[in-house]
Amino acid sequence: MFNVVTSKSAGVVGRTFLEHPAVRKIAFTGSTEVGKRLMAGASEQLKRVSFELGGNAPFIVFEDADLAAAADGAVGIKFLRVAGQSCICANRIYVQETIADRFVPMFVERVKALRVAPGFEAGAQIGPLINTEIYEKVDGLVQEAVGDGAAIAAGGRRLTDGALSGGVFYAPTVLTRVTEEMAVAREEIFGPVAPVMTFREEDEVIARSNATRFGLAAYFYTGDLRRAIRTAEALEYGMVGVNDSTGYTHEIPFGGFKESGLGREGGHQGIEEYMEAKSISIGL
Repeated sequence: MFNVVTSKSAGVVGRTFLEHPAVRKIAFTGSTEVGKRLMAGASEQLKRVSFELGGNAPFIVFEDADLAAAADGAVGIKFLRVAGQSCICANRIYVQETIADRFVPMFVERVKALRVAPGFEAGAQIGPLINTEIYEKVDGLVQEAVGDGAAIAAGGRRLTDGALSGGVFYAPTVLTRVTEEMAVAREEIFGPVAPVMTFREEDEVIARSNATRFGLAAYFYTGDLRRAIRTAEALEYGMVGVNDSTGYTHEIPFGGFKESGLGREGGHQGIEEYMEAKSISIGL
């Protein structure tokens, strides 16, 4: 049996969970900043915690990849997963220089073809952002990047025509000429915006992908099995998709490295998060 408590006063509910001795375990899905505060509060009673927090997922396209499959995968995990409002969505797209002139137009063409509409409308592929606060963050990241030299290859604006006037809809956006110094490449976007960067060598893109405080999900496409194994092992992420951008299934452990969380959901590891080992010694 379990209870569901809904409230507009998250702080009050959270404090009760932290302070009441009957609560021995706290599992939280949300921002890294809130997770840190919960961890500090839980330490007062040494409560067990497991967190699924923020992400900054790289999506890498190597020169030996199936480019059409990679473009479809990038669109799927960046845009078709709740308009980018998911912690495991691709957040940065890295394309090897030798195939950038082929992959980027292919990707942009697919993004421009996406249909933005209210969710109950037939054929809708991209829905609204959850509120104006998220819109302001997403658009702010885009405009700041453009001001710093990025170029808009698709989207880059709020949509307000017709039925879209009743919600916070943002055009699926692709940015090129992006650098790691830009906030749009460093922060979790949580919206339908894909910053695209290029790279030269395998070691370089792995280092750039790992240069973040997050480590939840990563994706890459390659036709070389040896590269697939090397890269999957080198990426500092709890979940790695190789030629696969589906993101997650419940049979496998879900969770991240570094500031993306603690513990796992799913798989037998997720069940073990809620169990304690007990040793019993009996003298006969």
